[in-house]
Amino acid sequence: MSAAVMGCAVTPARHMPWGRLWRNAQAWVVTVALHGAVVALLVVGWTLQQPPVSAPAVLKTRLITLPAEPVAAPAPDPLPVAVPAPVVEAKPEVKPAPIDPQIQARKLEQAALARKRVAEQKQALEARQLEEQQARLREQQAQAERQQALADQARVAADNARRAQQQAAAADVRQYLPISKDAPDYPQRALDKGIEGDCTVEYSVTPEGKVENPKVVGNCHPMFIRPSLLAAATFRYKPRMVDGQAVSVAGVRNTFHYKIH
Repeated sequence: MSAAVMGCAVTPARHMPWGRLWRNAQAWVVTVALHGAVVALLVVGWTLQQPPVSAPAVLKTRLITLPAEPVAAPAPDPLPVAVPAPVVEAKPEVKPAPIDPQIQARKLEQAALARKRVAEQKQALEARQLEEQQARLREQQAQAERQQALADQARVAADNARRAQQQAAAADVRQYLPISKDAPDYPQRALDKGIEGDCTVEYSVTPEGKVENPKVVGNCHPMFIRPSLLAAATFRYKPRMVDGQAVSVAGVRNTFHYKIH
């Protein structure tokens, strides 16, 4: 509109007709009024109405964790457990109360009596243990003596049985007499000198009844040894039968007596 107003050519009044001047004046007034109204509206509307302040846009997000597939993870090494240091609470220092001398003396007397009773009990226990030990020793000694007595009895019985067996064997040997024998020759030198004596010869009898391994036992004069051995070799015995079989007999003895008549 300003272009339209400013673009109009102004013609001097003396040269224009009245009606045209009037129309131009009306147009000018209308144009000015319209411009003023527009300017007023703009000023008033800009001043009174503040543009609305838009709220700041806020973007809200949410974190969603999807479950993952279980994967066997290696067991972690056990972490060392730190042991907390013990906390020692500081106790308030308590001052001991004064002790009554009579109470202290009574306590000392009771402690002495208690020690005396303990010592007496200990002595009695030791005495009882000593008696039990001595009783055990006496019992062991008595048992050892009984065992020794039984052993002695068994040994005596065995000795008696052995002696009886030896005596029976000796008696049996003594009764085992030859069925034929020759007397020994008296040595001439012994006769000339008047020597007398005995000579025992021991030998074994074979299952055939013959003399085997003759030897002189005991004291025998040297002059009587040879004739005694020669005479014993001539002896003949009846064979000894045991369970239907002839057996050898050992330890058979014969004593030759040399006497001058």
